[in-house]
Amino acid sequence: MSRAFLTLILTLGAAITAVHSQVDSCGSDLSTFLPAPFNASDLKCKPIWNSFILRYSQNQENVLSIVLSAAYTSGWVGIGFSNDGMMVGSSAMVGFIGKGGRAHIKQYYLRGQTSSEVIVNEGQLLTTDVAPAVVLYGVNIYLAFQLKFSAPVTQQKLLFAFSSATPNNYHLTEHDDKTSVSFDFSAATSTYPYQLKRNHGALVIFGWGVLLPIGAIIARYCRQWDPLWFYLHVIIQFAGFIFGLAGVVAGISLYNKLHSDVKIHRGLGIFILVLGILQVIAFFLRPDRDSKIRKYWNWYHHWVGRLLLFFAAINIAYGIQVGDAGNSWKVGYGINLSVLLMAVTVLETMLWTKWSKNAAAPPTF
Repeated sequence: MSRAFLTLILTLGAAITAVHSQVDSCGSDLSTFLPAPFNASDLKCKPIWNSFILRYSQNQENVLSIVLSAAYTSGWVGIGFSNDGMMVGSSAMVGFIGKGGRAHIKQYYLRGQTSSEVIVNEGQLLTTDVAPAVVLYGVNIYLAFQLKFSAPVTQQKLLFAFSSATPNNYHLTEHDDKTSVSFDFSAATSTYPYQLKRNHGALVIFGWGVLLPIGAIIARYCRQWDPLWFYLHVIIQFAGFIFGLAGVVAGISLYNKLHSDVKIHRGLGIFILVLGILQVIAFFLRPDRDSKIRKYWNWYHHWVGRLLLFFAAINIAYGIQVGDAGNSWKVGYGINLSVLLMAVTVLETMLWTKWSKNAAAPPTF
């Protein structure tokens, strides 16, 4: 590692602080801001469309508890229940934040396709005595309500829509976008893969965030242990790559189950994996020490490795944030990163001090 790289890695704190938008996911903890029974841990969860996420549970009395979340800046967000997947004749629950900052949730009957035919406080949905709730938390709005049915709800046509225009006197403007889906409330496949997410995070942190930095530290600061430093460096880096690769495989499996909208995290993960593969290839193509191209190989190998470590640290911190992993993960990785940065700072200072003394020493005869 050089001073230039040390400067880059120290800017990580600034990069992390820029990643504080609370992106909702099925792993988010609702107990901190939603009232009971909408904050129960047994809610099934499934991403639906765009940023829309549907959480639900159904009891033996055919009461369906629903929490719908979506990214929100203004306007309204709604979910409709339809017999045929069409708007006309369906009933919808619509939530929004009024101009005075007050939260609203109302039932609407969609008698026609024009705004004047969307009637507030009418519809065929039977609510319970549990008061519905609308909460704006972070960049997301949450609509929570209960519906009573005469029989268990299984396959149901659902409508999802939103508009950026805030309703005036509960009058809804035309939606900006909409979709219709057939949803199976009885399916057992919507349970959230918590363990797979933990495995993904643990493998990536241990591989990219612990082993690879240790291997790089050994390569730069332990050259006096020749050739032991080289074997330790190779073994640790290969182990780090294997753990990181396993974490990537777990991440792919997690994405196939959730289809979460985490494009930046996925893109950085792919980029880091490519850099890791290039480092492995570079090891097998390493020229001899007396080769004319060895210095170019050294330059390539060192800077690709530094780039990998830098983006791995950023992506781990970003993944902990968007995955809503909790404070224990943030504190744990923060301690790990702090220890590594302090070790690099101390060792780099000692190395430059040694070089300075050697440069200032008088020639020997």
